[in-house]
Amino acid sequence: MTWRARGPVRAVVLVLHGGAENGLAVVRPWGLAYLRMVPLARSTAGAGAPHGVEVRLLRNRVRGWNEPEMHPVSDARWALDRIRAERPEVPVYLVGHSMGGRVALRVADDPAVRAVLALAPWTPAGEPVEPVTGRTVLIAHGTRDHITDPAESFTYAQRAQAVAERVVRIEVMSEGHAMLFRPGVWTRLVRDFARDAAGVAPLTAWSAGPDQRLRLPV
Repeated sequence: MTWRARGPVRAVVLVLHGGAENGLAVVRPWGLAYLRMVPLARSTAGAGAPHGVEVRLLRNRVRGWNEPEMHPVSDARWALDRIRAERPEVPVYLVGHSMGGRVALRVADDPAVRAVLALAPWTPAGEPVEPVTGRTVLIAHGTRDHITDPAESFTYAQRAQAVAERVVRIEVMSEGHAMLFRPGVWTRLVRDFARDAAGVAPLTAWSAGPDQRLRLPV
């Protein structure tokens, strides 16, 4: 699903949905993990389209991560190849939720990618940080998330600081995994990310002090 920019395309935001650790079931357009990202993608487009931001929401072939195949990683790389072919020299910004957050962090090494916004990402112990080398990384995690562990995204963020251009991690207070208790927070975050991608207004999160950079509360 694609939302076109108004006028020349200055940036592309690729949105990646969640899934499961294992599963070969086909992802349908009415699947909950996919549907959860539709309003966020639409909101991103609303904020970015007037400033030249195109938004694409990828629907994976199958539901699971499926180690060692990592099907959603292959899907995301396919989407990135297509974007680079259709929009050469245009920077790409990634937004992913849950498993999609993990995918976004994995494929950040694509030469077109400039920044990643990982929402409640699945970042298990040992998740490699090398793909975000030289990239800007923003992580947002609900403090009451019982599906993906906020402590693991904190550890990931700590390690990523050694290689990324900059890393900021936001703690969304009293929020769970599905982003349903405080939807306005998540919506504002992705809209601001789109504006940042367009060069209209920098994210306020970037100005966080060193003592708050990995535990910035909202």
